[in-house]
Amino acid sequence: MVRDNNMIPVTMALLMHVLLFGALFVAVDLRARATPVVPLAIKGTLIPEDAAVPPPKVVEPPPPQPEPEPEPDTSEQDRLRAEEQKRLEDARVEQDRLNRIKKAEEEAAAERQRVTDAEKRRKDEEVRKERERQEAERLRLAEIERQRQENERLRDAAEAARQAELDAESNRLVAMQADAKAAYVYAIQQRIMSRWVQPPTATAGIECIVNIRQLPGGEVVSVKIGRCNGDEAVQRSIEAAVRAGSPLPSPKDPSVFSRDIQLEFRPTAE
Repeated sequence: MVRDNNMIPVTMALLMHVLLFGALFVAVDLRARATPVVPLAIKGTLIPEDAAVPPPKVVEPPPPQPEPEPEPDTSEQDRLRAEEQKRLEDARVEQDRLNRIKKAEEEAAAERQRVTDAEKRRKDEEVRKERERQEAERLRLAEIERQRQENERLRDAAEAARQAELDAESNRLVAMQADAKAAYVYAIQQRIMSRWVQPPTATAGIECIVNIRQLPGGEVVSVKIGRCNGDEAVQRSIEAAVRAGSPLPSPKDPSVFSRDIQLEFRPTAE
């Protein structure tokens, strides 16, 4: 026997409907059993027969109720509020981020300013120390120059004092030598005058320059008459007197001795 395959789904469907109705019946029966029976309270009033029966009250039908307005659709407003709230939250987050960035920039700027101020103070301190060093060096050099000038002044003063002493000693020696030489020349003049034989042609006021060369010990080696206002006889007489006085007197101070002596011959000076 061949089974029709199309009957299988139909059979299954009928079976499912039967089971579904059975389940609904059982559920309704169980609900009816579980519901308690509540007695109804009936309240009545006896009306006498001769009492007037009020006319029946006409109950007017209630006015038609207006149809409830449909609730407004707030989904768009909720969306806008959500978007606004999100925008505000995003703005708050962004503002917090900007505040953090600003604070970081301010702290960085403050740190840079601190470093700049510290560097400026360091440079100012270096400049101050350099100025102090230069001032100290200037004062040191000025003190060295002052000391040098003072030493030079003292040295010049000492040199001037020494030179003054030397000059004074020299002048003293010159004066002594001048006195000694004057005495020496005077002694020679006296020796020559004592040997002079006045010629007949000699007149008053004779003045003659006599140049004498002598050896150590006073020996005369030459006599020359220079400027002279006397005649030849007078000049020969003077030369003869010089030679007659040889050897000439020696000086008391040997330092004034000179080989060449120039003296003035003035017979009238006696």
